[in-house]
Amino acid sequence: MKTIQGRKILITGAAMGMGRLYAERAVREGAAVVILWDINQEELERTVLALKDSGVRLMPYLVDIGSLDAIVAASARVRADVGDPDFIINNAGIVRGKYFWEHSQADTRLTMEINALAPMYITREFLPAMMASRRECRIVTIASAAATVSNPRMSVYCASKWAAVGWSDSLRLELVQAGHSHVKVTTVCPSYVSTGMFEGARGPLMTPVMKPDYVVDRVWRAMLAGQPMLMLPWTVTLGKIARGILPLRVWDWVADHVFGVYHTMDRFRGR
Repeated sequence: MKTIQGRKILITGAAMGMGRLYAERAVREGAAVVILWDINQEELERTVLALKDSGVRLMPYLVDIGSLDAIVAASARVRADVGDPDFIINNAGIVRGKYFWEHSQADTRLTMEINALAPMYITREFLPAMMASRRECRIVTIASAAATVSNPRMSVYCASKWAAVGWSDSLRLELVQAGHSHVKVTTVCPSYVSTGMFEGARGPLMTPVMKPDYVVDRVWRAMLAGQPMLMLPWTVTLGKIARGILPLRVWDWVADHVFGVYHTMDRFRGR
């Protein structure tokens, strides 16, 4: 695929950060409908206001994707208003940069609900229509490089993103096996991006904090191409390979003292 022109796309966390950039890209490419889900009403209204003169139909919904009931209700409204989307970008996510014992039980539950469960719930709502469609469809899940290596002060976040990667890539295989290869799944594992979500975090050796525009462009091209997995930057793949090859004690020393992976969250402040 070269464009989403004339198609319907759903973006979660669409009011700000990279979610808004995905919405802007969809508008520029002439999508028929851009469905924007977010929990922040003020920012959602600002995004719609900024894009309203584009000629593209914008459908904003105030949705708490941490709630299954809210997802089911919003999905029903989308189907009634515009029909099922052809593209889904599971972009919304949260992080609590703490040691595990500093997380409240509510922190842990919310992180898992938004980062791991919500993409599953949302995709399940719209997947049957995608499978029944004769047109190319896409599902993109924004996971994290934290799904490839363990990291102090990210235990719950890592858990949520490891779950997201395991589900997303398994779904890709299931669709192929069941004869629905027109629905392509892309799993994205980026390192830190300068959106403010990881304010204060620093990239490991040879892994600069990436610009949102760059990441959105790479994800967009991977989505259209139906690329199964996208890791950004290249050092994420290197780290995954090294972690798989080296004995654990050796990897821990390399990750800590050479790459500096285990200290990337030392100064984390968050948004």
